[in-house]
Amino acid sequence: MAKIHNGWTWLRSAAGASGHERDTVLLIGKCVLASTLSWWIAHAVLNATSPAFAPFSAVLTMNVTVSKSLWQTLRHIAAVIVGVGVQAVIGFTAGPDLFAFALVGVVALSLGQWHRLGEQGPQVATAAFFAFSTYAAAATDSDRAAQLGQIILLVLIGCGIGLVVNLCIVPPLRYRSAEQGLHALAREMESLLDDMADGLCSGDVDADRADRWVSAGERVQAAVGQARAGFEMAESSVPLNPRRFLPAHRSHLTFTRYRQSLSAMERAVHQLASLTRALGRWRDTESTYTYGPALTAYADFAESLRDIARTPATY
Repeated sequence: MAKIHNGWTWLRSAAGASGHERDTVLLIGKCVLASTLSWWIAHAVLNATSPAFAPFSAVLTMNVTVSKSLWQTLRHIAAVIVGVGVQAVIGFTAGPDLFAFALVGVVALSLGQWHRLGEQGPQVATAAFFAFSTYAAAATDSDRAAQLGQIILLVLIGCGIGLVVNLCIVPPLRYRSAEQGLHALAREMESLLDDMADGLCSGDVDADRADRWVSAGERVQAAVGQARAGFEMAESSVPLNPRRFLPAHRSHLTFTRYRQSLSAMERAVHQLASLTRALGRWRDTESTYTYGPALTAYADFAESLRDIARTPATY
């Protein structure tokens, strides 16, 4: 029951507001549509021997941004062509025996390491092995050549349908990813600075609290990486996206202010992390209470920084 409740909560979150949940539901829906269309064309229209290649390719090249989807499509097609080509050359030369299969594996797995193929590199071996299976099942060389060509055709169909679906059905503009990343970073900074201001003002800087500040400083640094990832995601969602021409989105096509804000906050985070580490080391060695005025001054400084961080945290 708890799992069902969590599932309904997740679906309500997806329906209620834009965010990760809604993006996930949208991506799943587009994958289902693209794979279903690809399967129908491959199975019902073309009567292909291995129709699963089309929906597999459609799903594999679907991505959260149009530009990444295009690059994934091109790399996947290249990987499949290379894999089928390796099988064709070795198969027609050595025949469909065990030695040929091992040779196909060695060559395909080696070519799959080519950095230009990126994460689609393993598809070279996948395509080669499936092509070997299809090749071995065919009776004549002409049938074998036709089957290998059909694999490439099915991959082109699947990739094409996946790309069209991703391009035409609510292609995501992820500018909110940059915004949410900055908000989350500012909230982490505000929370740490608020605790520091309270502890320094009251003189409550025991070892446990100092360690907590160091841990919080590390979390803030991690939030910088998350904010930068969201910013890069937002930038990559704009190229080739037709929604950028809509009036509602034209004001979100440049990220100069996001970049400037993130750079300034990143510099502040580095200074803040140094401060928390220094306070932690000082607490380990300090045995007197002669630094009251300095701690009070740091408390006032932390309060000022907290007030500054509160603005982007609540904007």
